[in-house]
Amino acid sequence: MAVTQNVAILSLHTSPLTQPGVGDSGGMNVYVREMAAALAHGGSECRVYVRRDQAGLPDEVAIEPGVTVVHVDAGPVELSKEGLPVVVDEFADGVLAHFRQHGRPDVIHANYWLSGVAGHRAKHAVEAPLAVTFHTLARVKAAAGDPESEQRAQAESEVIGCADIVIASCEPEARQLQSFYGAPPERIELAPPGVEQALFSPGDRDGARAALGLGRGPVLLFVGRIQPLKRPLVAVETLACLARHNARLLIVGGPSGADGEAEYRRLQDRIQSLGLGNQVTLVPPRPHHWLSTYYRAADVVLVPSRSESFGLVALEAAASGTPVVAAPVGGLRSVVDHGRTGFLVDDATPEGFAAEAAALIDNPLLAAEMAMNAADRARSFSWTAMGRSLQAAYRKAQSRVLISCS
Repeated sequence: MAVTQNVAILSLHTSPLTQPGVGDSGGMNVYVREMAAALAHGGSECRVYVRRDQAGLPDEVAIEPGVTVVHVDAGPVELSKEGLPVVVDEFADGVLAHFRQHGRPDVIHANYWLSGVAGHRAKHAVEAPLAVTFHTLARVKAAAGDPESEQRAQAESEVIGCADIVIASCEPEARQLQSFYGAPPERIELAPPGVEQALFSPGDRDGARAALGLGRGPVLLFVGRIQPLKRPLVAVETLACLARHNARLLIVGGPSGADGEAEYRRLQDRIQSLGLGNQVTLVPPRPHHWLSTYYRAADVVLVPSRSESFGLVALEAAASGTPVVAAPVGGLRSVVDHGRTGFLVDDATPEGFAAEAAALIDNPLLAAEMAMNAADRARSFSWTAMGRSLQAAYRKAQSRVLISCS
């Protein structure tokens, strides 16, 4: 069968046009943008359907050959992420109206559970295979201490039950889909995300530090949205446990989600209560391509998340030649090769993170070896390979009878 030509990518709550780290935008923005580009480079024609979240946005934006972003009206533009479930049907209506005008897609690929619900409905309306990538899962988050609504967990279960292909970023996520949702293994396809080697590659640490106005002392880095799930407070407490007055911590990202502003205030309060005001810099979200300078400037990148389906930050850091110290959760187990490219902290405490960070800071030869290994390992992850994996999965779905709701 020929390469799929028309792919409808549903991404209701996050647009590839939005800067990661702003509001609810993060790794999923990067994923959707790079996924669409990789598919287009492989011969597919991709339309990315997103909810219009600002007044005055054009109906369609061609971002590169073969990739068009379509803005769909669904609820007031200022609607928060927490209010999006009530506009899923309106979003699906808009997507289906566009299908009627521009033709039925060969495959629908939904991202996140909200788009999964819309994609489920669209699948039955146009009888096209449904692929879905969840990015995070309600039951997995709940098990890690971040409860989500039962509405979401049930919706995910229903979408999985009727999806023709469920995309997992790594083996741990595939196992979670089976153990938490009973996803049939024959419908799970692995498609690991990639990293843009042209942007993220080893470079001159001194030059990167000079560009950021940093001195020569140890530099720890946290990149991510400020929300409890990402545990930025652990990064601050890790710096405190190091007890080195010449060490610095950079936290790059902005508040996200319903608890984001409160978490940001807690972060500021904790920095002050620990007397670290002169050692911690809170950096607003930066354009994605700027992050390579931050990665290169750091001795260690901290990823203390309670759960991660994959962990793009860890992969980008590795590609930049910076060892990662991470929590041993989800996809981070696949990205970080413990003892070779970084460390996984079993107890995920600030003391544990500080001990592993100190091992790298105090042993330049070990750090250099890990940096080299990390960059080498990161080269095995590419968006092109992911695009090929997705197209193979689409062809498999097209060759089978569509799954029916049980």
